[in-house]
Amino acid sequence: MTKKSRAELMTLQGGSPAEKDVLRLSCRPAIRSLPVRAASRVVLGLLLVTVSSALGCGNTNAAPAISTREVEVASVVQKDVPIFSEWVATLDGYVNAQIQAQVTGYIVAQKYKEGSFVRKGQILFQIDPRPFQALLDQANAQLAQAQAQLGKAEMDVGRDTPLARERAIAQSQLDNDIQANRAAKAAVKAAEAQAEQARLNLDFTAVKSLVDGIAGIAQVQIGNLVNPTTVLTSVSQMDPIKVFFSISEQEYLHFAERINAQTQKEIPSGGPSFDLILADGSTYPHKGIGLLTNRQVDTTTGSIQLVCSFPNPHNILRPGQFGRLRAAAEVRHGALLVPQKAVSELQGAYQLEVVGSDNKVSIRPVTVGERVGEAWIIESGVEPGELVIVEGLQKVQGGSTVKIKQTESAKGE
Repeated sequence: MTKKSRAELMTLQGGSPAEKDVLRLSCRPAIRSLPVRAASRVVLGLLLVTVSSALGCGNTNAAPAISTREVEVASVVQKDVPIFSEWVATLDGYVNAQIQAQVTGYIVAQKYKEGSFVRKGQILFQIDPRPFQALLDQANAQLAQAQAQLGKAEMDVGRDTPLARERAIAQSQLDNDIQANRAAKAAVKAAEAQAEQARLNLDFTAVKSLVDGIAGIAQVQIGNLVNPTTVLTSVSQMDPIKVFFSISEQEYLHFAERINAQTQKEIPSGGPSFDLILADGSTYPHKGIGLLTNRQVDTTTGSIQLVCSFPNPHNILRPGQFGRLRAAAEVRHGALLVPQKAVSELQGAYQLEVVGSDNKVSIRPVTVGERVGEAWIIESGVEPGELVIVEGLQKVQGGSTVKIKQTESAKGE
């Protein structure tokens, strides 16, 4: 192929279709006159030129514009929010009285219904009183005997005093009478004490409740022999009722000043109120108040026990129940809130996608704080009033332009 033919082939790419056909026809004899290998190269070149021309013609139309993504955003809200904490709690009676016998004897009657409300002083069990009645009668007889001896001694002193003054009797006899009188008085007092003890023992045969409350199941049956170490039943005062929970040593140190100020009061007031969440998920309708803090930190768990009380007028709450205590331990002033769904986490780091005034997205690392309801407190990284993306986080990238679809606010209740 001549240099002219090659130049003509090179112009095929830029010429019109008619010109390309003319060149192909004019080059065909030249191609036939070439060796086979050279002719193949020429044909390949013509094919490449043709494909390139076709591609060039196909790219004459401009690329379609990328559509702007629609996203939902929320405004960063600044306000004072209470910080709520929860703890596992156990319930116990305000007073739990173990009812025990004070004398030894046989149970002859049970005077209460198990599980019912009993009053202070109400008889719960009756121990056989007959032996104690006999002892009381015996003590009363001994008292009467001692009183008779005292009467005789007083008569002797009264009779011998003037005689000794007249020296009709020896002074020593009067002295003996006086000492006998004193001994008789002491004997009367001893007999009175014995009689009182016998009366008390007789009264102890009627085992009574020490407090108002709910009586438990009897631990003895009629006919059992009981003694002062035997627990007959228990009575729990349940209105109000105590609720026990533990906080970590770090939490205690954070609130130590407030906790100690409350526990020094005779009647605690001004502290946070407590909500009790029961095992079924319901919230007890009455609020609780803090009562006291234990004297020491548990060395095995590193926690300290606190106690609060709840009104329990209908005895709904019972000792041994479990629940969760919830209280606003502190108030965070001027906290910045965003919806929790706006915060994304990547390898332990948190970030927000912030939409600027020009509708462009910037990805910012942030420091998060406590969660408050459906919102999250942001310690640093954003400013009040800025817009953060809450829906469509996966659709956008940093620097891209978005269209705001809807605006919502962070809720911190």
